[in-house]
Amino acid sequence: MFTQLCNKIFSESIADYHQYDDVNRAITNPYEKSSIEHLLYLKNWIDTVQWHLEDIIRNPQIDPVEALGIKRWIDKSNQERTDVVEYIDSYFLDKYKEVVALPEASINTESPAWAIDRLSILALKIYHMQEEANRKEASEEHRQTCGRKLNVLLEQQRDLSTAIEELLADIAAGKKFMKVYKQMKMYNDPSLNPVLYKNEQ
Repeated sequence: MFTQLCNKIFSESIADYHQYDDVNRAITNPYEKSSIEHLLYLKNWIDTVQWHLEDIIRNPQIDPVEALGIKRWIDKSNQERTDVVEYIDSYFLDKYKEVVALPEASINTESPAWAIDRLSILALKIYHMQEEANRKEASEEHRQTCGRKLNVLLEQQRDLSTAIEELLADIAAGKKFMKVYKQMKMYNDPSLNPVLYKNEQ
């Protein structure tokens, strides 16, 4: 199943990152650049770095100049994340391009890649909740609470994986059709963000 591949690669990416736990460390993607595996690994690596940037920026003692730099880094990361999601959707568009949609076919609320985006974030939540559930210096109450949350996250991962598999099966059978909208983020575009284009006048 495709989601088994996703969850395996996401876990691999997260484990690779945590060997060094350094947001500045460059990615070493082990997969062929033209492969879907490469995109899945890249997608989760971006998410993992951004997860830790979000932790860093919430430090109440952080220097404001450093915080601004990290905020801009996060903005850039969000754009990269969106780009990779759209590349993953392009993979599915190509894979199912010969499928003829049935007359009663319907569109899904989100594309396969945006559902896979949520699966990537879930893998990160599971990893870090597992850490908290096992943290020795934390209280027993904390570990038990995190253990219960972990079980919910694992159930959510199973449910989302099932839903993605059903969506892909429906697309393959012509019961659903894909329609991908480019995200067209505006805040990074100097021609669309009023704060940016007013400064250029």
